[in-house]
Amino acid sequence: MIPTAKDRELLALLGENARMPVVTLAKRLCLSRTTVQTRLERLEREGVIAGYSVRLSEEYSSSLVRAHILITIEPKATAQVMSSLEKVREVTSLHSVSGSFDLIAMIAAPSVVELERLIARIRIIEGVERTLSSIILSTHFAR
Repeated sequence: MIPTAKDRELLALLGENARMPVVTLAKRLCLSRTTVQTRLERLEREGVIAGYSVRLSEEYSSSLVRAHILITIEPKATAQVMSSLEKVREVTSLHSVSGSFDLIAMIAAPSVVELERLIARIRIIEGVERTLSSIILSTHFAR
C-alpha cells in the first residue's frame, strides 16, 4: 500500500501528537471527520500504522544520558548479537549500517555510571568484536 499525499500529511500530524483528536486532525487536513477516521482505520488495517507511542517530555529526555554505540561483530554472529541487544531495554533502537561497523545501537541511561555499565555489558556479548561510543550532548531536533 502506498500512502497518498493526504495520508502522509495525516501521518505527519500523528507524529507530532498521536493523541490528537480525529476532529482536530480533520480540521487541520481540511477533510471530514468520517474521512479521517476511515483513513486511520485503513492505515491501521494495512499495517502502515503499527501502533501509537508515547513521546517523552524534553525535561525527562534531557535527564537521560544517550549514546550511539557502533558495534563490529564477528562473521556469522549477527543474529545472535541482535537477539542479545534486543533484550537490553536501554537499547532504544538498533540499526544495521555499512562501513567499518556492522551495527549502531542507540542507548539511553539515567546516569553516566549506568551508561558505562551498559557499554561494558554490550562489549561482553558473545560475537561482539569491538565498540566505539559517542555520547550525545544535545539534540537540535528530532522527528
